[in-house]
Amino acid sequence: MIKKLFGWKRIILYLMIILCTYFITDLYTAKFVNPVGAVTYYYGSRGDAVMEIQRRLKAWGYYNGSVDGIYGYKTNIAVRYFQSSNGLKADGISGNSTLQALGINTGAGSGNTGSSYNANNSDLMLLAKLINGEARGEPYEGQVAVGAVVLNRTRDAKFPRTVAGVIYQPGAFTATVDGQIESNLQQSSINAARDALNGWDPSGGAIYYFNPATATSSWIWSRPLIKIIGKHRFCK
Repeated sequence: MIKKLFGWKRIILYLMIILCTYFITDLYTAKFVNPVGAVTYYYGSRGDAVMEIQRRLKAWGYYNGSVDGIYGYKTNIAVRYFQSSNGLKADGISGNSTLQALGINTGAGSGNTGSSYNANNSDLMLLAKLINGEARGEPYEGQVAVGAVVLNRTRDAKFPRTVAGVIYQPGAFTATVDGQIESNLQQSSINAARDALNGWDPSGGAIYYFNPATATSSWIWSRPLIKIIGKHRFCK
């Protein structure tokens, strides 16, 4: 009888250990699942992540207030403007979809900010392929500028709102027509795409560019020139 009692106690102890191990493991791994979705910023929020939101909105022309890390009225309005321009729900709240569109991954309450774009991101790789096909061999600044033009178009009502939509718009880019978009991808093209997605715009807000040595359209010459980088003219 005593042996049976100790046997049952041993079994119960083993079961308790297994259950405790399961719950501890579950709690530990849960924080790594969809980390961006676990963080939301809204009116009244403060901190470095809010400052990063403001910095990117300001760099892209959506925000004209101070980069002070305070999610106030101007930040809320700027977020709504960004959301409506990118096909997102315009509620002024920086949640998962908005943070990803801004290129921000805060982590699960870690306070860490940085780019959510990496080598596996479809927008990054597609933009890198476009840059590679259109501007490989150009100065690095010019490669980033080509990527910036694509992103500037996504924020312009005359063009599609997604990176893929802009790139594959019929006749928009020579590289999609002649197959150069499928050329061997260079690391500099990936780096340039990442910099463009993170807000660097050497084009000065251009939505067009062309190489005067190869351009066949007379209309493109009518576009107001912003700057010349390498062989490309970047225009409004």
